[in-house]
Amino acid sequence: MKISELSPEYRISQLSPEYRPPPPHAALLTDLNRIVADVEALDASDSSSLEKLAADLRCLLTTLASATSSSSSGLNGAFRLKVWNLAFRLWNACVDRANHNFPARGPEAAVAETEIRQAAPELLLIAGLPVGVPNATVKAASLFHRTGLVWLDLGRADLASACFEKATPLVCAADTEEDRDILLDLNLARARAASSQGKHALAVALLSRSKPLAAASSEGVKALAEAYLLLGKAAFATKSPDPAIDASTLLTEALDLCEKAAASPSCDTPTTPRSTPATPKLQLIKDQCLRFLAAERLEANDYEGTLHCTRVSRASPGLGKEHSSIAFMALRACLSSGKLVDAERELGRLMANEEAPEFLCVSAAELYLASAGLDAALKVLVALAARCHASAAAAAVRVLKTVVQGAGGGAGRARAIAELVSDERVVALFNGPANTHERDTMHALLWTCGSEHFHANNCEICADLIERSMLYVSRDEESRSRRAKCFRVLCLCHMALRHLDRAQEFITEAEKVEPNIHCAFLKFKILLHKKEDDEAIKLMKTMVGYVDFNPHFLTLSIHEAIVCKSFRVAVASLTFLLGLYSAGKPLPMSEATVLRNLIALLLREPGSEAEILKYSRRAKLRMDELGVETFLGKGTVGLRELNWFAVSSWNMALKVVKEKKYDYSSEFFELAAEFFSSGNGEDDANLLLICKSLIMSVSCMLQAEELNKSPLSDSDLKKGIEMLRRAGKLLPLTLPSAPVTSDQLENNLPFLHTFNFYQLLNRLDTSAHPQQLQLVKSFAASKACTPGHLLILGDMASEGTQPNLQVAEFLLKASISTALASHSPNYGVISAALRKLVCLSGLQDFSGSMSDAAYDVFQQAYQIVVGLRDGEYPFEEGRWLAITAWNKSYLPVRLGQHSVAKKWMKMGLDLARHFDRMKLYIPGMEECFEKFQKLSGKELDECSQQDGEPSTSMSGTGSMSQPVLV
Repeated sequence: MKISELSPEYRISQLSPEYRPPPPHAALLTDLNRIVADVEALDASDSSSLEKLAADLRCLLTTLASATSSSSSGLNGAFRLKVWNLAFRLWNACVDRANHNFPARGPEAAVAETEIRQAAPELLLIAGLPVGVPNATVKAASLFHRTGLVWLDLGRADLASACFEKATPLVCAADTEEDRDILLDLNLARARAASSQGKHALAVALLSRSKPLAAASSEGVKALAEAYLLLGKAAFATKSPDPAIDASTLLTEALDLCEKAAASPSCDTPTTPRSTPATPKLQLIKDQCLRFLAAERLEANDYEGTLHCTRVSRASPGLGKEHSSIAFMALRACLSSGKLVDAERELGRLMANEEAPEFLCVSAAELYLASAGLDAALKVLVALAARCHASAAAAAVRVLKTVVQGAGGGAGRARAIAELVSDERVVALFNGPANTHERDTMHALLWTCGSEHFHANNCEICADLIERSMLYVSRDEESRSRRAKCFRVLCLCHMALRHLDRAQEFITEAEKVEPNIHCAFLKFKILLHKKEDDEAIKLMKTMVGYVDFNPHFLTLSIHEAIVCKSFRVAVASLTFLLGLYSAGKPLPMSEATVLRNLIALLLREPGSEAEILKYSRRAKLRMDELGVETFLGKGTVGLRELNWFAVSSWNMALKVVKEKKYDYSSEFFELAAEFFSSGNGEDDANLLLICKSLIMSVSCMLQAEELNKSPLSDSDLKKGIEMLRRAGKLLPLTLPSAPVTSDQLENNLPFLHTFNFYQLLNRLDTSAHPQQLQLVKSFAASKACTPGHLLILGDMASEGTQPNLQVAEFLLKASISTALASHSPNYGVISAALRKLVCLSGLQDFSGSMSDAAYDVFQQAYQIVVGLRDGEYPFEEGRWLAITAWNKSYLPVRLGQHSVAKKWMKMGLDLARHFDRMKLYIPGMEECFEKFQKLSGKELDECSQQDGEPSTSMSGTGSMSQPVLV
């Protein structure tokens, strides 16, 4: 509003008799006049001086207010009039600047200019009301009102409220119609400012206070309705927790005011529905009220209320076409109420609305298909394609995404999706270079859906979806990789479905598009499934030639061969992988792991001892070359690997021992010893295993010699002796502290060591006899020695091509003494040792002369059997002793050695008397012995002529004068 003048009667000339001198505060007027003149003369593009002028005005206002309060008589009428005149000049200058299209100003300049504008009503308020100015309060309040509106537009609701609050007391009496109009405007503006500050309760109170003021005119009712609409929109947006601030109530109040204003006589009534009334703004407010009320009811899940609002809106006379949000909200309400038919009708109505934005149509289609499902998708897509000309592909992607994500994981739904996306009309939406991004999105959508079915093992559905996704993959160079990837996935799906020929077709196509290691590996898998092992091995060896070769694929090939039970291919792959280690290439699997897996596979194949031995030797060789930690790994990992090789060699040795393949078992035991000795040597269990392996290796070597009938070579003989010497050093550390009480291998190790060592020494010349004696003496002194062991060793020493009679005698005597020293003597062992001693003494005294050694053996036997219960000493051995001693008298008799003969006859008789089962023999032996004693003084030839030849049997019925041989 620009004020041109105050009143013509107040313009007084200085020449007039009524002229009065300047007021006492003329300096203030001069300063004010200067500032106003500066504002009027301010250049349109000059915004730098605005802040200075605003600051000058603030100082002037402060000075003027101080002068007014300090003056006892106040300001006179002329001064007030001057101030009012300058205030309106200032206001008009600001209005002129606002009415021109000046260049865009910054926020600081806008604030400064508004402060200058506000200075005008502030001057009026300070100066007071001049006498005779018509509607002075209304004019001052109007300037404050308009300034406050400018502050609101700048977002300064606090400054706007201050302006409104200063203006309200000026017109609060509402004496005139103009006072009531400006008071209504102030209340509505204050309500708007309070709403902007979040003070909704104050805003509601101000609007309620304005109802009596607005009732006087239809324009006031419309303004109040619009204010209620704005407050209702704000309450709906902020969701105030105060129950008194209800958006529905405020919007309903606005709607009622619209109805009241429409019923006013000043409004023209429309003649037909939807015709344009005389008050278009009122109908626009009503339409907005209904739309926001429908949205509020929809938010509150009152779907019938929403539909009612949309029906009322459509039935009301309006301005032009229906707003697109009406159909959209009606669609949502119908879907939420389960009214799919009505929802479809609302969707069609929305798409038919040319003013409806495309994004709203797409959102509506998404909502509808989320409820209607896949069956309605094609129809909606076709309609959407016709509606969205510019972005049909993007709209289709959004809708199809909703369909795919809401279709679920069923097989039937997935097939329906596949049929939908492969429809020619749908595919045609994505044609053209402008839709590249949408095609990629569509492909990714179907790819993701197919992947979910792939991971759920629904390979048939996955293959169908992936194949349909290729409809959205271009055939240009940039899409080669994607097409090849699709072919590879199709290959995997058909492999899972056992369609191997079909899978091979797809991987062949993939290799044409993009040949790489992935294609080679999948071809390798197909060959494995087809059991074409030879072709698979050939293909595996060519993988290294691919540009993108990665050793991981060889590892995968090994695993795949094992899964397909193609052990020959797995072994070939592992063997080929070993060759890469020799070339020094970095590989994902350690060489030790490859060897371990290779040996583990060969263990499954019968007759693979030679191969297992070969790779076990390689593991040992590489371990020696690289070191244990470098080859096997550090810490517990390396120890586990080492233990695996050691135990594997040990178990393999035991296996081939059972199969009597002693050549292999000797090698495996030797390898086991080497592996065990590479570990923690301080471990007692490890030392025991090393001893076992070394001793068993020599045992198997000797067994192989006997089985193959071929003597040991000098190198093998030396190796065996060295191994046993090494075991001999470890044996004392492994022997138990208590004497041996069982026949377990651990307890027999010293015996086996001695037994094998003796045999190896026996293959040397007689110079080794002292070593043999020292060996058996050491064994006899150990706690692991038993009478049985000594007997076996003694028997072995007395036989062979080079018997060591001294060692044999020592061992047999040690066997007897050790057995007698035990708590429960084993007379079976004692009797066998005595018999061996008797035979041994016969070898030492073959000449037939008096043998004290032989007699000592019989005398020792006699001392042993004396006092034993019947059956405690083996009868057959006792009978053999008695008869052998008796028969030993035969040769002395023939040689005329009567005293020797009597000694042997008496020994035999004494031994026979201690065995109850020889009672039948004793009388005849006694009779023969008596006759021999009587004849012992006569000549031998007479005795011979009288008695004849010795008998070959012993009988208790006949008498004889000579000893007999049995």
